[in-house]
Amino acid sequence: MTHRDATPSHGTSPDRTERELQEALAALAGGVRAAPDAYRTARGEWLRRERRRRLVLAVLIAAVFALATLIGLWVLNQAPSDPGVIFSGVGSATGPAGHLPGPAG
Repeated sequence: MTHRDATPSHGTSPDRTERELQEALAALAGGVRAAPDAYRTARGEWLRRERRRRLVLAVLIAAVFALATLIGLWVLNQAPSDPGVIFSGVGSATGPAGHLPGPAG
């Protein structure tokens, strides 16, 4: 059962209602006059919004990149300045002068 079948009729047929609605909308549309440069104005506003959106996105990307770079540099700067275990020479295969032992002979 459709909505039209479920609604009680109040003396108007669906065809009459549809015809009156079409006439009312046609009269309303007939009274609308577009400005001669309406398309140009709307397109210009759209292009301005598009440029602004792209500019904001580019600035946001640059800011995130700069922030990530600064954080990375700060983290690297926080590393201890003394040489680590790898470079200390303790427990390595180096000789007394700090050189690798040469071939026996």
